[in-house]
Formats: sequence, structure tokens, C-alpha cells
Amino acid sequence: MKIIDTKIPEVKLLEPQVWCDERGFFMETFRDDWFKRQIAPCTFVQENHSQSVKGVLRGLHYQTENTQGKLVRVIAGAVLDVAVDLRKSSPTFGYWVGEVLSAENRRQLWVPEGFAHGFYVLTDSAEVAYKCTDYYNPMAEQTLLWCDPTLGIDWQLRGDPSLSPKDLAGKRFTKAVLFD
Repeated sequence: MKIIDTKIPEVKLLEPQVWCDERGFFMETFRDDWFKRQIAPCTFVQENHSQSVKGVLRGLHYQTENTQGKLVRVIAGAVLDVAVDLRKSSPTFGYWVGEVLSAENRRQLWVPEGFAHGFYVLTDSAEVAYKCTDYYNPMAEQTLLWCDPTLGIDWQLRGDPSLSPKDLAGKRFTKAVLFD
């Protein structure tokens, strides 16, 4: 697995080695001992899988309790995957990273605890799978406004995004619950 640094040192892009032949391909997408040694000493306890159509924007979500690190990959289609640093003590506080994840490039994004996370679907549809380091806690869930001008995220929009009521009602960065 190749580790690619992003502009936020704790957020990592992972690129697996892929073996291809006339029958198809094989790749190792996760190995616990390697991940703990090379990326973060964490344990994944939940895995989620979502399917969305073109133009859907999901996010930016995070939890203030049961904070979650996420290892995100795309099984079908392509998305722009975004992480925003919400750690007040971090030198990259308020910065964001956006990476294209696709079934074709097979890359994964590691988003540690203390970040808001979201994605925008670039293809006709996309399936996203992500491992989480803690369980979903709806009572602690927060939503950061996806289009907050303070953050200036370039979502690579191709028209108006399709948003849930929860995502439309996200908090501005200046009003968000943050991490120390």
C-alpha cells in the first residue's frame, strides 16, 4: 500500500497495489497490523456502505462524542471526498482536503477523528464504503454547512447539488462545535 501525503499531514491517501490479468484484478484493501503501524493505532468497529446518484452531496458530518476516524473508499463510480480539520489546537485548523476517490483509481482516504467529512458524487452513481473507529451516535452528530464561505471548499460542482434537509441546515464554521 502506497501512502500519499495531503496538505493536512494526518489525512492520508492510500493507494493499494493491484494485480491485474485477463481474469480481472486482486488487491488488498485493508490490513490491520500495517494500518496500525503506518497510519494510526486504531480499531475499526463499524463499516457503512452508501449508494448515491450523480450530484448528491453528503456532509459535512462529524460526532462530538464517539468521534470517528474513517477509512473511505469507492466501490463503484467516483466522488470528491472532503475532510475539514475541526481541531482548534491544530496548525491546519479550518483547512480542508478534497480527493477524488473512484472504483477506477481504487484509492482510499484516511480521515482521522476531529474532522468533518463529506463527499460529492461525480458520476451517474457511486457506492461508498467506509470503516469507522467508533459507533454511530445520532445524539452527538453535527453537520457543518457544506458551502460555508469561510471554508471555501471547491466541490467541483456540476450544477446545484442534491442535499438532505439535515445537510441544508448545517452550521456555519464560526458556529460549529469544535474539538480542542
